[in-house]
Amino acid sequence: MSSKNISLHLDFRSGLPIYIQVMNQIEQQVSGGTLKPDDQLPTVRALASELRVNFNTIARAYRLLDEAGIISTQQGRGTYIIEKPPPEVEKRLRRQTLEALARQYIGESKRLDFSDAEIAQMVRDRLKSWQEAQEETDSE
Repeated sequence: MSSKNISLHLDFRSGLPIYIQVMNQIEQQVSGGTLKPDDQLPTVRALASELRVNFNTIARAYRLLDEAGIISTQQGRGTYIIEKPPPEVEKRLRRQTLEALARQYIGESKRLDFSDAEIAQMVRDRLKSWQEAQEETDSE
């Protein structure tokens, strides 16, 4: 079985350690269904080479994902996504995914010099717009 082609995008200027970015993105792909149970991840060396980061950075991310019950590394076989995580892990993953998305949005908005009020208003506007679209879809 070949490894699953995963797409990770690192931001070296974000201040968030690379191993955390790798973990968060793999967790997001698991909770979002992009990565499914029994999908094989690239080897540590292959992913480190692809992302052009230190081998130990990816090894640390994989070790922490293994400890969290997201992946399992099997000597001689590879690293695989584990069956559905326990409910407490799933809840934590969802929360971390939302936090990562919020951090990314807020960080980018602040870099573009938007005020807190502008950022908050945009979130409220987008939520309202999304809810209205959902209600319209539901009534059809």
